[in-house]
Amino acid sequence: MGIFDVFKGKPVTPAQRKQNSINKIRTQGIVYNPHLPMVESSADVKLKSLDEICQRAIASLLAIQLACDIAQGGDYQKSKKFFWELIERYGVQDKLLAKERKLFEGGYTQQDAIDVSWTYECYWSLIWALGLIGNIEQANETCDCDKAVKIVSSSVTYEDFKNKCKLRDTEKILDMIDLYYRYHWACVEKRIRPEVPIGNLDPGVVMERRRGLEWLISEEEDWNDISLDT
Repeated sequence: MGIFDVFKGKPVTPAQRKQNSINKIRTQGIVYNPHLPMVESSADVKLKSLDEICQRAIASLLAIQLACDIAQGGDYQKSKKFFWELIERYGVQDKLLAKERKLFEGGYTQQDAIDVSWTYECYWSLIWALGLIGNIEQANETCDCDKAVKIVSSSVTYEDFKNKCKLRDTEKILDMIDLYYRYHWACVEKRIRPEVPIGNLDPGVVMERRRGLEWLISEEEDWNDISLDT
């Protein structure tokens, strides 16, 4: 069964969504817990707006680029100037998260730069939700960084970027959240019991993509404040 119950013409229930995820996980040879809770129904969640998601996507990508330059020992002042000018061009100065802003203000640690660079995968979840890339159900390798950059750099203005976006249906987003929730449980279980199978899942990719997905329906503005309990 897909996202919609074709026989009844209604959105799937949380129980159906859970079972759909389990079915996918089983085919990949990944351990699963049938007792994990269900993700909320679409009637019980509020998806962030198109503008909120577009602005977060652009701000995060530009912060990620600075973070990568810092982590790789690049010219900090040159990189900061370049990416800040882009942030101003797209008008997302006020959309940086606390840890991202520290990179531009100079009060960062090396760990801050590493943490922000990993949010490439959070960003990847956002641009999936915006309809800019295809399916992200496979979580076995990191995102295509060149493509990730081009998606924003090919847009001259914020409006150019926004006009390319078409926000996915809430049901589809909840389907992906449910799947990544169960992926994440499997990865945590693997740390506890190394013998359990998780197929080809990359635990780091799973966790960060889940963070981005959860942010879409979270009341939190800073995705670093989102609980990722399993």
